Amino acid sequence: MAYHNRYQAPLYNNAPPDQSFLWNIFQRVDKDRSGVISDSELQQALSNGTWMPFNPVTVRSIISMFDRENKGGVNFHEFGGVWKYITDWQHIFRTYDRDNSGLIDRDELKQTLTCFGYRLSDQFYNILIQKFDRQGKGQVAFDDFIQCCIVLQRLTDVFRRYDTDQDGWIQISYEQYLSMIFSVI
Repeated sequence: MAYHNRYQAPLYNNAPPDQSFLWNIFQRVDKDRSGVISDSELQQALSNGTWMPFNPVTVRSIISMFDRENKGGVNFHEFGGVWKYITDWQHIFRTYDRDNSGLIDRDELKQTLTCFGYRLSDQFYNILIQKFDRQGKGQVAFDDFIQCCIVLQRLTDVFRRYDTDQDGWIQISYEQYLSMIFSVI
């Protein structure tokens, strides 16, 4: 099978963070005091460990997952989910960054995605590194790693809708293919 059954980020700490701790963080990130953290505010607050701005596409993806009212940001209640989501990804990233370089190389990415259930060729891992390596180092930073996993999951979900017998193969028209891709991007 070319893809996994169903990925969910492992839950490392099921205990909810202390609400006063989260409230303090929320207030520091909510620079304009609107009660909603926008994608630009969240981007400024996050670090990918490379001194580059956190990937804006990743930030928008995260915000859209938790913005239940489509207001373009997250309120305090939704921020708890954002915090846990990012924290869980940090744990995953650190677990698979075997050399503690702060970057995921091709072999570490392969190990990570294999543990998630993906069965992909070595050539495809090269494509993933090329696509998600914004620094041109042959490695993927934390924010781009999250984006890589989000994109893979979204594409897998769309593919599975057409793969009714779950054998990893589909036959579709060009227009169906375009519809699949445009539903993700």
